[in-house]
Amino acid sequence: MFVSSCLFKLPQHITAWFVLGLCLQPVYAATFDLPSDGSTVVGQLHRGLAENNNTLLDIGRHFDLGYAEMERANPGMSVWTPHGMVVVPSQFILPPKPWTGIVVNIPQRRLFYFPTVAKGQQPKVITYPISIAQEGWSTPLGNTRIIAKYKDPAWFVPKSIQAQHSQEDGVAFPAYFPPGPDNPMGMLALQTGFPGIFIHGTNHPWGVGLRTSHGCMHLYPEDAASLFSMVKPDTSVHVINAPVLVGNLAGNWMMSIFPPVKEYPDQASLNDLVNQSLMKVPLDPDKIAVGRVSTLINTPTPIPVALDIDQPAPPEVLNTITAESYSFTPYGENANAAQVPSDAPAVSP
Repeated sequence: MFVSSCLFKLPQHITAWFVLGLCLQPVYAATFDLPSDGSTVVGQLHRGLAENNNTLLDIGRHFDLGYAEMERANPGMSVWTPHGMVVVPSQFILPPKPWTGIVVNIPQRRLFYFPTVAKGQQPKVITYPISIAQEGWSTPLGNTRIIAKYKDPAWFVPKSIQAQHSQEDGVAFPAYFPPGPDNPMGMLALQTGFPGIFIHGTNHPWGVGLRTSHGCMHLYPEDAASLFSMVKPDTSVHVINAPVLVGNLAGNWMMSIFPPVKEYPDQASLNDLVNQSLMKVPLDPDKIAVGRVSTLINTPTPIPVALDIDQPAPPEVLNTITAESYSFTPYGENANAAQVPSDAPAVSP
């Protein structure tokens, strides 16, 4: 039993959405070999047609992407009834080194786990979408460690969270949630050394990728099971605030921008962060695609964008990708709960 600060408020239009079915082709975590050529970008973009009543959230969860990532990669497209070509932004600029333990980039709304490997094995990175703190709250930045692991956690709700819900919703909020599928802590939780801050599952997976918590980091239930099985107590956790990321893919310099989290004080403006990042890019200033950078600042996107004006822009890149059919069975109402899907790998202690 413990106190956590991490319940979230999920938009009503998510909890009200219902489609029957189970996912037949689940993807549990995005795992990549760490580049050995100095590159700092992993993964690849996908695109295809949404079929069989799949929503952007079904497609995103299938590829282990969160709500905001799918929405920003497909501006103007309906989340619930997508049509046309859907972009899956499953290419990621890695956080700054060191690449050890767990690294969480709050504006990116993504967790990266760099497992220890035996000598001679290929180093890997495993990455998951997360929900972050709602406006007015924040997750501490800096270094800590995993200090405990809990299966089927119970939750004593802090009085500050009870008061907030009572004020906003006009009804009394429970002071205690027992273990089970309706617990906002989910079925699995990793406790960090930051007081009251956990990395855990959720009883509303469709909120993953949004600003929903009071400081904790929420995972899809299947991702919580995956991470829980791998991570041991004393694993390092590094939480960063990096809304501007620059990386290279085989020498091609790229940038992603994510909406800044204003709750962190004393941070530079987005323009200043971009300029500081560009100064570190080994490109002639005349070769930098300033129009693309300006568009990124005004419309942040998770898709890494080439900075070299001679490299193709995102629309050109996407047009070269063979379209897929996103025809797997939608996850459905029953999946919007804390249970780990039955076909997920077994959870180990």
